[in-house]
Amino acid sequence: MTLRSYFFLFTALWAGLFATPAGATKAPNILFIFSDDQGMNDIGCYGSEIPTPHIDSIAKNGIKFDSFYVAAPVCTPSRFALLTGRFPNRAQDDLRHALMFLDKRDDTVGIHTNETTMSQVLQKKGYRTALLGKWHLGHGSPAFFPNEHGFDYSYGTTGGCIDYFSLKYGDKPDWARNGTLIEEQGYSTDLISSEAVHFLEGQKSAKPFFLYLAYTSPHYGKGWNEKTHKPTNVLQAKEKDRERLSQIADKDRREFAGMVVAMDDGIGRVLETLHRMKLEKDTLVIFACDNGADPHYGGSNKPFRGQKNQLFEGGIHVPCLAQWPGKIKAGQTIQEPITALDFFPTFCELTGAKTKGLPLDGNSILPLLLKQRAPKQRDLFWRTQAADALRRGSWKYLRVGKDEMLFNLKDDPYEQKNLADTKPELLSELRTAHNKIAGSFPAKVPDQNF
Repeated sequence: MTLRSYFFLFTALWAGLFATPAGATKAPNILFIFSDDQGMNDIGCYGSEIPTPHIDSIAKNGIKFDSFYVAAPVCTPSRFALLTGRFPNRAQDDLRHALMFLDKRDDTVGIHTNETTMSQVLQKKGYRTALLGKWHLGHGSPAFFPNEHGFDYSYGTTGGCIDYFSLKYGDKPDWARNGTLIEEQGYSTDLISSEAVHFLEGQKSAKPFFLYLAYTSPHYGKGWNEKTHKPTNVLQAKEKDRERLSQIADKDRREFAGMVVAMDDGIGRVLETLHRMKLEKDTLVIFACDNGADPHYGGSNKPFRGQKNQLFEGGIHVPCLAQWPGKIKAGQTIQEPITALDFFPTFCELTGAKTKGLPLDGNSILPLLLKQRAPKQRDLFWRTQAADALRRGSWKYLRVGKDEMLFNLKDDPYEQKNLADTKPELLSELRTAHNKIAGSFPAKVPDQNF
């Protein structure tokens, strides 16, 4: 019997000890699928030429959000915000940049024990929790690893990207189970999908689960250059997937698309397993992306301006879908702006988890999901190392370096007309609102007493 088989046998037995008594209402399962560096023009239901029928099915069976924002335009801060429900600027290590796996300066940086995650909250509510795929919230110490932050089980990579075939970051191994490096054979996307299928097949009891399925796809792989003896960025589709996309002329776009369809196939397997295991009606499924695409590596944010690492819409306005058969009305398109910060409080309301002592920056959108009731209007805020932004209603304030911009996203969703000079009072108002939020960030994060 393999180590993985022992794990699933043990967790199935363990889960049975905590099965919900007959007649009791079972808390809903949560499956959160997070893709990596994928823009608005990289998914079929948002208009892409890349076929993604399984991802699209989530929109068909539920909601397609047309104004979903991540909290940062790059991996690490975006993931911190999702899991903690807090601006990445509030992180003890001020996580505004992507942690670099081979940079010794980042070995002591990551998510700390006083920074509560949604997985910890759900774990205390009796959920089985698992992180499969990409972590990217600290790699230099086991204290940063997912098992120390509310995940019963973890499998995948701690760094920001991986060679899809060798499962290394350059020439350094970075594929682990529960924090221990392991050797595996296969294509990383397929391995992550297979692990998710095994996890779902292990759900034999009434104990609910939270599965954070964080694909590394379609982020470029981190290969190794034998001549320079340095890591290199490389797009890595499987040959059979590349051949499926011969209609895409651009070589990089075709390679990127091949990585997307492999992920879509895997998501199809996961969704089919939910159906086969009769878990579908008891599971809220969310699909979202961590930040906008990088067009230098085949991705596309069209028709939006900007890209990964930028606060133009192309860097932070990304796809998001949700389904929950029997609870969420199928075939909806929702225009109200929401943010990744909203999922933590949403899951708390959904499961009855207490948020006392947790100063969250998002709002629950459960009424929007279940009743199509628009959330209360609020300001959306961003601050990176190079830029600031704030959205209030249809207005967006943006500062890049010393340049300030003001856009009316209702009339100008692609940010082509800067109105800063014509509306100086509104510019000043939004700048002040931004500075007020920015001024609330402490030098260090206090314990949250959770």
